Amino acid sequence: MKILPFKIPKTSQESFRLQEDREPHFYDYLHQHPEVQLTLILSSEGKVIAGDYIGAFKPGDIFLIGPNLPHVFRNDSRYYEQADISIAHSYTVFFEWQSFGEKFLSLPELKRLQEFTKISERGLYIKDPVRSRISQLMKQLFRTSEMDRLIVLLKILNILSNADSIDPLASSGIYNEFDEIDGKKLADVYRFTMNEYHRKIHLDEVADIANMTTNSFCRYFKKRTRKSYIDFLTEIRIGQARKLLQQNDLSISQICFEVGFNNLSNFNRKFRELCEITPTEFRRSQGA
Repeated sequence: MKILPFKIPKTSQESFRLQEDREPHFYDYLHQHPEVQLTLILSSEGKVIAGDYIGAFKPGDIFLIGPNLPHVFRNDSRYYEQADISIAHSYTVFFEWQSFGEKFLSLPELKRLQEFTKISERGLYIKDPVRSRISQLMKQLFRTSEMDRLIVLLKILNILSNADSIDPLASSGIYNEFDEIDGKKLADVYRFTMNEYHRKIHLDEVADIANMTTNSFCRYFKKRTRKSYIDFLTEIRIGQARKLLQQNDLSISQICFEVGFNNLSNFNRKFRELCEITPTEFRRSQGA
């Protein structure tokens, strides 16, 4: 059994699936599926987890999720509040490499694409200048049909397979060791952490959520995510701090406590470790 398997609905009249999501928040359960997923975020913000990667997403971002790579796009807490009118909006295309046929992918002209199929297993974050071109083509996908739609998808894959401005997400694209129980445990832990990162979290609290002893949980989490829970929690907190630093509403010391750190020096040190600059330098670079 695989981690929260997700079935992509696809009719016999299509070889790949286009999906537009426009909801109060995105589907927020850790899941995986055999299809490659290419997602353009049109509106909303939050955290994306893909394998052992965790980072922020915002409007304009494009992510490629490899086949069977556990992932979730979880919106910020305000998207779950009844009074909030913000909408999570995205365009996604789901496809499988097998759909193109083994002979097609083995053509000598497609050598770069063959190599790209392996790279994509880890998931990718698409950056400019490629991102703007892919964004335009993904929007075009939703305005075309039949063969024209297939041609646009091939254009997208051609650009991606020849691009330098993409970064791998997960450290490995092989997550077959996960099962459905793992999926539920990790999804519960991720959800708890994203909701409670702003306060002091004790390891025994998180272990209870996973229904494990503290020591067993620490070993389990490290084995499944390739990082300690404390490192994971720190990444969540620093990611939220980066978003708050782009605004002028709070001072750096206020942000420090807002995201769950108990002293400013520790916050500054951890921020520099992860971002390679200080919070002050980051805020200045954002023009805030």
